[in-house]
Amino acid sequence: MNRFFKIKEHGSTIRTEIMAGITTFMTMAYILAVNPDTLTAFGKTGMEWYPVFLATAIAAGVFTIAMGIFVNFPVAVAPGMGLNAYFATVVISTAATGNPVTWQMALTAVFISGLIFLLLTITNIRQMLIDAIPDGLKHAITVGIGLFIAIVGLKNSGLLSVSVETLNDVKAGTFTSLLGFESVFGMGSFTEPGVLLTIIGLALISVLMVLRVKGAILFGILGTTLIGIPMKVVDFGTIGAVSEKAPWIPDFTQLNFFEFDFAGIMGVGIVSIILTFTFVELFDTFGTLVGTATRAGYMKNPVEGKKRIGKAMLVDSVAVSGGAMLGTSTVTAFVESTAGVAEGGRTGLTAVTTGVCFLLALFLAPVVALIPSAATSAALIIVGVLMMQSVSEIDFKDLVIGIPAFMTVTFMPFTYSIANGISFGILAYVLLAFISNTFTKSEQKYKIHWLMWILFVLVLARYVMMGGGH
Repeated sequence: MNRFFKIKEHGSTIRTEIMAGITTFMTMAYILAVNPDTLTAFGKTGMEWYPVFLATAIAAGVFTIAMGIFVNFPVAVAPGMGLNAYFATVVISTAATGNPVTWQMALTAVFISGLIFLLLTITNIRQMLIDAIPDGLKHAITVGIGLFIAIVGLKNSGLLSVSVETLNDVKAGTFTSLLGFESVFGMGSFTEPGVLLTIIGLALISVLMVLRVKGAILFGILGTTLIGIPMKVVDFGTIGAVSEKAPWIPDFTQLNFFEFDFAGIMGVGIVSIILTFTFVELFDTFGTLVGTATRAGYMKNPVEGKKRIGKAMLVDSVAVSGGAMLGTSTVTAFVESTAGVAEGGRTGLTAVTTGVCFLLALFLAPVVALIPSAATSAALIIVGVLMMQSVSEIDFKDLVIGIPAFMTVTFMPFTYSIANGISFGILAYVLLAFISNTFTKSEQKYKIHWLMWILFVLVLARYVMMGGGH
């Protein structure tokens, strides 16, 4: 292992690498519970919990091991937060229309986006797209997704209540009192055990993170679940039914393998959905890979660092399509990988260890299935907090950057669409940068990459032809 992973060359030891891999797993293992809950949306998408659990564990295990073996990089991959919420939202929001997007169609869109990633990576266009987007917008996308995830967690937990009747009145234009808008969105009832347990979970995870406990989110979820037992939010009386649904020995016959609908996607406007999956994943993966590589010291040699990131992007591209084939939303590099790097992980052995832990988790399905939505919702809200940290990197004093960034951040959660946030951010930046460069005497000139002009036209055409919407 020393020779294959070049452990000594990177100033590490086998023990350190293994412990770092376990640490990474502990910090991101919450995805095993959160992803099935998110993609199934508690029965609203048509997907079932156990097949998604299988896909999550297998995809995270196999492709994280691949990252370690083929790239020798201490980065773990798994179905990404935000993109899985978007996946569920796309399916649910179209279910009541005459042109619905089924979960099979959504998986097809993810699969195609992975093929696009592969093509963009091989041709180096993926790296060009990253260079085209201003840093301020990249950070704003992360922040917006964080707020989007937080709202999903708040709504799923019941902490955020939504009055559908009042909301319909607002849409119809018959609700005129601005002061009454608060009745559309409000606080949930603290007398509800699930809402109360979510608050307890938030407090528990927050305290563990402040105390810098490794695996704080995972331990918080487990602790919240235990607290939920006497509150009767978790009922161990159903363990038999859960075990039948999610057996201790993995039942791979239940895997949604290659459940695609290529014919169905032709008539549902799937292009915008594919572009959203592709666009968001571009920045999510790039930021994580660069941040991890820098933290691990690989970027001290820029040439070697970029070469390694390029290889990692290739594995990531295959993982996106591979994850869709297994039955889960976009698989992406996890920022929690930096936890393992902080523990001394420097080589692919860290990733291999994390991947093995995910595969072993296949035998713990009944335990994971008992975790209540209150516990996973608390985790979603905290993940939103972590993603909000990028707001400090945005220069809001520079309005050419600040206004597009604000558009991006606010449109995502308030329109409940990641695509809208990114789209309005691009439109605002290209327009303001062009006006500033053309009509002001400022010495600062803003770079508008030619790809940004293409994206500007595509986004504008989308809203003109589709009349807005999701």
